[in-house]
Amino acid sequence: MNAFRQPRASSWRRAATILLAAGWVRPSPAAPSLPPEGFRLLLLQRSGNLGFLPGAHVFPGGVQNTADCSADWLRLFAPHHRPPLFGLGPARSRPASFPGLPDGAADQDAAALPDDVAARICAIRETFEEVGVLLLRPRAALPAAPELGRALAPPPGLDAWRDRVRRDPSHFLSLCAHLDCTPDIWALHDWGGWLTPFSPRGKRRFNTAFFLCCLSEPPEVYPDLTEVVSCQWSSPSEATESFISKEIWFAPPQFYEIRRLGNFASLSDLHKFCLDGASEGMERWLPITFLTADATLQLLPGDELYLEDSEFLENVMSSEKKTEEIMKEGKIFHRLVLHSHHVYNLHVTIHSKYKQIYPKTYVISKSRL
Repeated sequence: MNAFRQPRASSWRRAATILLAAGWVRPSPAAPSLPPEGFRLLLLQRSGNLGFLPGAHVFPGGVQNTADCSADWLRLFAPHHRPPLFGLGPARSRPASFPGLPDGAADQDAAALPDDVAARICAIRETFEEVGVLLLRPRAALPAAPELGRALAPPPGLDAWRDRVRRDPSHFLSLCAHLDCTPDIWALHDWGGWLTPFSPRGKRRFNTAFFLCCLSEPPEVYPDLTEVVSCQWSSPSEATESFISKEIWFAPPQFYEIRRLGNFASLSDLHKFCLDGASEGMERWLPITFLTADATLQLLPGDELYLEDSEFLENVMSSEKKTEEIMKEGKIFHRLVLHSHHVYNLHVTIHSKYKQIYPKTYVISKSRL
């Protein structure tokens, strides 16, 4: 019998990303006579030279650094914002982790920032590094009333600061101190979390916190042209169409979130949903890969085939049946069906336990296959 090797906590890299939604008043170039949709999302195209998701369109964010949870941030947040809550309110409840998954709490430095603060700082720092957007607020400002956020105007010497922070993330604290600001952690709302599923090809695996930030207007963006080669603001429907037409490519979590955001008709609806759900639970998902005879399924919690078994931390499920047959055998779905690089079908028949909104079932017509 082969011994099952469970991933160590150190093998999961912590990361954080921001779904940056901004109010939009400009008509769509494709349909100038139609009224504009209520918001656009910032999408970044990763360089094709990167080892992880080369060329993909993603949301701003990246890997957490030890500087993001340094106790040195406490001095900058003081005296207005102090542990343990920092004005964020009680931490959201989280469902029990998939068996064997690291939660990070055991090895957290007692003097460092709480996970929910450090993850927000990471996402804000990475957004600055990648596109020059500063989600900061003056130190003297108390956490805002439920209002839409606004990015800080770029300071003189933006490029020099970005170079310094890129070389050493601890300089992000120096930049904030220089501007007498703190990262605007209060503008980032818990949205969920994704863990990289097992792949036989041995890809890197990330434990990524997803946040949602609603801005009243889109800030200017300046791609770093190293990690990020281009940027665009797209509505969920525009992003979906660009994906299907092979203009851009999303990894499954980004496609899922794009479709999830398609439930909201306006920025105010999206922002209100985030505020109303502040006390609800946050879902963190590890997809299980299911290989069929003609496609790949990504199973998510709640799906009738999803098994919370630690074996699937480093294994996949498989069947010699075709996908159509697998689909006909079931009724309770929470899954992505990956037919090809640009053909993802989404099947959702479950309801969230935490008042979260799931995407609607989305199936590409056969004529587009």
